[in-house]
Amino acid sequence: MLSARNELGGEVTNVETDGVAAEVSIDVGDGETVTAVVTRRSVENLDVEVGDQVSAVVKATDVMVENE
Repeated sequence: MLSARNELGGEVTNVETDGVAAEVSIDVGDGETVTAVVTRRSVENLDVEVGDQVSAVVKATDVMVENE
């Protein structure tokens, strides 16, 4: 069970690994993409691949908003 309140479902569109880090891009619909930086081990343990249906779970203590 997760305690985070913000969950965005979508399809993995890109996975890039570099050293111990990995960048996972998720198409969450309406032309929007969420990109997460996680450990390479997490990507391997979860067996994340392009085309997978996943959830981006967002839990943060701070959120900054900029009005451009």
